[in-house]
Amino acid sequence: MSDSILSQVALSYSPMVDRLRAVTATRLTVFPLVPGAPLDAGALLAEIATVWPQGGAQVSLNVLSENLLQDLLVAAPSSNVMIEIPAFMAADENHTEAIKVLHASGNTLLIKGRPLRELPREVLPCFRHSIIALADDRRVGESDLPSGVKRTIGYVQSGVRTIADMEGSFARGATAVLGWPMDDVFAQEAAKSGDKGKTVGTDLQVIVELIHRVDQHEPIEKLEATLRRDPTLAFKLMRYINSPAFGLSVEISSFRHAIMMLGYNRLKRWLALLLATASKDANLKPVMFAAVRRGMLMEELVRPLGDDEMKGELFICGVFSLLDRMFHQSFAELLKTLPVPERVYQALAENSGPYQPYCALVKAVEGDELEPIRQACDGLLSGPKEINRALLQALATAAQLE
Repeated sequence: MSDSILSQVALSYSPMVDRLRAVTATRLTVFPLVPGAPLDAGALLAEIATVWPQGGAQVSLNVLSENLLQDLLVAAPSSNVMIEIPAFMAADENHTEAIKVLHASGNTLLIKGRPLRELPREVLPCFRHSIIALADDRRVGESDLPSGVKRTIGYVQSGVRTIADMEGSFARGATAVLGWPMDDVFAQEAAKSGDKGKTVGTDLQVIVELIHRVDQHEPIEKLEATLRRDPTLAFKLMRYINSPAFGLSVEISSFRHAIMMLGYNRLKRWLALLLATASKDANLKPVMFAAVRRGMLMEELVRPLGDDEMKGELFICGVFSLLDRMFHQSFAELLKTLPVPERVYQALAENSGPYQPYCALVKAVEGDELEPIRQACDGLLSGPKEINRALLQALATAAQLE
């Protein structure tokens, strides 16, 4: 039954980011592949529970099938599952009782869009926040609340694409934003101009140096001496390697132990992850969130092939795919200082080669449109079931690192 639901929908995801720039939940958007087709709400919740079990992290369901959403309202989702309900459904008295039961069960409910008529009196208190799309926000560009606009509950801003959008939303009073604030002009212009971008911090320099030394298979003593320059990074690396996501049966107690147990090639993968998540800039937390999941997803997509070299290269390709945002540099400049395989270089710097379709896919499932996901599936000659299964597994594995 679960496999059936995964073959009938397309999934995409984005982070919910609070005012401290922490990712507090994941928004999972569910697109029906055939409008009006019957879909199993219980099967969908079973799949969601493999990533977000009862008592675990929060997920916000943005279901773009009215029939499936109606069934979800009465399917008793676990309390960590937040439900986004369009305003027209919230105003429909036929759904009042289901909304009240969900609220009483501890589920967070979010009303999506602007109601065209007054909500039933007992329904409004059931909603924690409203979701207001950036494009529809009447407060954008206004210093005061427009006449006639009264917000009685907090709001979450959706459709956020840039850091400037995010900061503007928080300045207007948003409690959180939904989207990927990582498409600022500076990143795009830097990539075009070959701008050398930000000065690399000492901690990042240590990681880059380590990647070079591991790539050259230098003696353990030299690697240890490099890592000792930043004990914080050493701690974070050990935490990554000992996480459930890595799946080791013994605890790694030192960097030397890690090299002996893992070997240089497997260690390089975790140094790549460390580089992509080491920024201290709070505004880059969504970028780092995406980088981890891109790497995990690209790896999962080829796991059935059993090609360890390809799997490792795609992991690094995904993890590095947002370094241009972090460093404000083009990939052509960045990859002069970072050793990567040729196929990774082609995908990142030239948007070509055998890994380019995988890059297109990970970007598509970060979006809020169905057609790019369809096109990316076609580019990989993969069906929705395989893509959805890989995405859910990648999200589950990435969560084990946090």
